[in-house]
Amino acid sequence: MNTKLKCLLLDDELPGLMYLKMLCEQIDEVEIVKTFNNPEKLLADIPNLEFDLLISDIEMPGIDGLHLAEMLENKLVIFCTAYKEYAADAFNIDAVDYITKPVKLERLQKAISKAFERFHKPDAAKKFIQLNTDKGKTLLYFNQIQYIKTAISDSRDKTVLLSDGSLLNLKNVKFDTLLNELPEADFCRVNKKEIVAVKAIKFFNHNEIVLHHLEENNKNASLILSETYRSDFLKKVKL
Repeated sequence: MNTKLKCLLLDDELPGLMYLKMLCEQIDEVEIVKTFNNPEKLLADIPNLEFDLLISDIEMPGIDGLHLAEMLENKLVIFCTAYKEYAADAFNIDAVDYITKPVKLERLQKAISKAFERFHKPDAAKKFIQLNTDKGKTLLYFNQIQYIKTAISDSRDKTVLLSDGSLLNLKNVKFDTLLNELPEADFCRVNKKEIVAVKAIKFFNHNEIVLHHLEENNKNASLILSETYRSDFLKKVKL
């Protein structure tokens, strides 16, 4: 394989960290970017690091590996821990794999191969993303989205209108994160607070987009098309 996964290693116990590093150095698919024995130090360094995969312990002082993984956007995570009881929680946050210590080379190789396969899977094959909502985890299918807007209650949250007319409240997610995951040809940012699905559009002009969706007053929902995003929008609708 000619492309390596850029990897961070995290374990608060130095002997375990050094052993994990030694194993990773024997696996062709990974390139170790940096090792950490303090999760808070890793978080502080994140803005300055380019990486694809985190291999992490779970029980650590300060912040545990599960909560740390939830803070990372669009990064693959493999857990290596002495405890079996966190496995369900790990897979609930879409971890690539869960390895119980003592870690064996063959088992770690298998986990990294799964991460490599997931990383290089074509985006076109993706039909949904997993996100946090105010009711728990959800699988948000791209073909069900009509629009996404900043939530009224909290600007860090986003409200999604689904094709069945229901609303979904996504917790603490950025528009940039969503746009990186959504199929580029099918979705467009139209102003600072809204993304629209191209298929949801009924009419539009240079300032307004009218959707097929009917509001409670039986009028079509509409969005403002701002000057900042107009050019990109017009390219998407092929005008």
